[in-house]
Amino acid sequence: MSAARIGAQVRALRMAAEVSGGELAKTSGISASMLSRIERGLVSPSVETLERLANGLGVPTSRFFSDQARRTDFCHVRAGQGVVVDRVGAVSDYRYELLGHLLSGNLFVEPYLVTLLSGADPYVTFQHPGLKFLYFLSGEVSYRYGGKVVEARAGDSLLFDATALHGIEAIHSGPVSYLSVVFTLRE
Repeated sequence: MSAARIGAQVRALRMAAEVSGGELAKTSGISASMLSRIERGLVSPSVETLERLANGLGVPTSRFFSDQARRTDFCHVRAGQGVVVDRVGAVSDYRYELLGHLLSGNLFVEPYLVTLLSGADPYVTFQHPGLKFLYFLSGEVSYRYGGKVVEARAGDSLLFDATALHGIEAIHSGPVSYLSVVFTLRE
């Protein structure tokens, strides 16, 4: 990677951290003029200097070598514009609205807005690979995870290994809606 690219990364990380050049130079133990030359791509910093800068910014040294400008893993879904999907094994009257997707990387993330329609029944035998995060937006339910049952309502969240049986055991008040995000590794 060229000195100019590394310098641009150092500057971008410094700006994102809202730190002045003088402050970063001081916390990193390098001169302000050296930092300026690095950021302008005039010098190629040593590994030791990059480690000092990384420590000063609170980031791993590897961040200086990533090409942030070429990243394409970004998705913007406007309110109410998610894709309503029929999921394999979906339970009747559980509505899944896909809120985003990424095309790169080895982590597969599925963010859904789940809404229980008026005919929805409790269902406690969901089971699949990965980790699941739930954030309840409305309603009140009893949620089962393996042998444990918790009461969940708007503002509550759950995070768990989704390989165990899980799901809504009882609906106490509606309407019920929650954000469900499943994280799995791509094969």
